[in-house]
Amino acid sequence: MSKWEEVFSKDGLPWQADASLSGHVGISTLEELKRFLDAVHIRQCLVRPYYETKNYPLVEARELLPSFDSDMFEHKSLPGFALVAFARQLEYFSEIFQFDKVYPPLTDDVDCPLENQAMEQNLLTLSSRLPRTHQEIFRRQFQCMDTAQMENYPLLMPYLLNMDRAHVLAWDTSSRFHLAGIFASFPSDVDTELKRFGMQIGKFVYGDSAMYVRNRIFVYQYLMELYGFPIVSERRTSSALFARKLQKMNEPFLLRVLGQTDRTLTTYTFSGNHNFYPMLEKIALVAVGEGQDESLETIRRDGYFLDESKRVVIIKITYHQHRFNQDNVHQDRALSVAAQELLHPLTGAVLSGLNIIKDTRNMFLHLTDIVQGEFFGRTVYKRTELVENTDTDEKRLKVLSSWLTKNQRRIICYSDEFFVKISKVLSGYLNDPEHTENFEALRNLRQEVLARFSYIQQARSVRILAELRRRTFKGARIGYRKALSESLNLLTELKFEIVNFFPDLVDIIIATLEKILQDRYLRRNYIDPPQASLTSAGAELRKNYGKLVALQDNFKAIRKARLGRETRNVSTARQDKQHG
Repeated sequence: MSKWEEVFSKDGLPWQADASLSGHVGISTLEELKRFLDAVHIRQCLVRPYYETKNYPLVEARELLPSFDSDMFEHKSLPGFALVAFARQLEYFSEIFQFDKVYPPLTDDVDCPLENQAMEQNLLTLSSRLPRTHQEIFRRQFQCMDTAQMENYPLLMPYLLNMDRAHVLAWDTSSRFHLAGIFASFPSDVDTELKRFGMQIGKFVYGDSAMYVRNRIFVYQYLMELYGFPIVSERRTSSALFARKLQKMNEPFLLRVLGQTDRTLTTYTFSGNHNFYPMLEKIALVAVGEGQDESLETIRRDGYFLDESKRVVIIKITYHQHRFNQDNVHQDRALSVAAQELLHPLTGAVLSGLNIIKDTRNMFLHLTDIVQGEFFGRTVYKRTELVENTDTDEKRLKVLSSWLTKNQRRIICYSDEFFVKISKVLSGYLNDPEHTENFEALRNLRQEVLARFSYIQQARSVRILAELRRRTFKGARIGYRKALSESLNLLTELKFEIVNFFPDLVDIIIATLEKILQDRYLRRNYIDPPQASLTSAGAELRKNYGKLVALQDNFKAIRKARLGRETRNVSTARQDKQHG
């Protein structure tokens, strides 16, 4: 029987009974440890609360999609914890974080005085860090057991969940994992990390406070999203930054954190000496959407439902981090979904190939429900306001704004067919004469939604321009003549859409145009040679090149005029305030 099956279905049910494991748990690699911890933590921190908590707050599938929403509720009755594991023995003085030491098993002789002394010391250490109401019960339960041994870890877990700080796993002298520490504090120098990262990506300049004010939230959000979180509580922030530090140190590790707000097991593992970021994955309980008939049938047939009546499954999402690129239309994309898998509740077997959280049909149905006033979930509007249901136009507009912000990266990349469908739904609602009177009182909100959608429209064009720079169009390779012709058509149309001015998009347009115009092959063969030496096709290409130069100048003039106007408006506002 595998460790997963022994931990998870020892009693035939995935949520009942706690017991130490039969036999010695000899885990020596981080990969083995992770599978063991998956079984213990899913069972005790997700599945057990699901069955023991009335109206357990399942994680909505969209919450696992970047960018991540801010937390609005803390479910204090649900478990939360953090842990770090190292595939080596710990050097207590030399470690870069603080924790209370737990002594490993010293011998195989349970009657050895040294062994008994270590067990008593561990019992005292653990009980001293528990809330007072748990201490006596804990001492009675573990008085004859070695709390450091991994076979007792599942039984110990409910008590570890009542400790404020993290616990530590590491090797003993036999290179086997044991509980090596409790009450650990992960170092979290947010200020230094934030400023260093902001300067690295060009969003901060040393000593420039005005630039720091403008870009601080963007940098903070981007840095945290690289590690799977919005701007969040200290437990998850410190875990994320400690994982970042360990990866930079080339230290093989496993770090896991569960927040009471997110109800999600977030795991970081060392990704190799040559990678910038640790591997990131999340495990949560979600309900599969009603419309996903093929997926539901596969899940039902193979027994992957945790609760079939509510379509609940255990899902694991693996993410891919992206290095910042200021010339990319997805400039704010720190993270994307690399893989999604379902875990069998009794065996831990993996079911892959299903699209549970990125289903475009679900996105479209979700949008339709919003505009029809039939959405009954919870949405966080602008990170501060919780909106429940869409029974008024004000709520619909706020949910639409949040929906577009949440999904803008995906909409920018999805097919023209999908974009036409959502455009039709949005336009049908925002321009419906029946809503005109209500929208008069909600003019700013409606304009906010229109501006967000306009940004997405322009960003889709900018993405196509970036592809044309690489001489790719609709998935096919094209020549320079076609690339310049299509670029000219696209930018001519885009110039008239700049009535909604988005500085970051205009910057990317100008930078992309500059790269097109500076192409060495293009200049050497079509721009620098005498006009008389060109073929008719070459002459056409040179003509379009000149038009692109003129368009670049137009966009630069638009940027200068808009930014100049904004500067004047700010200056005027300040003067009015001073004289008011």
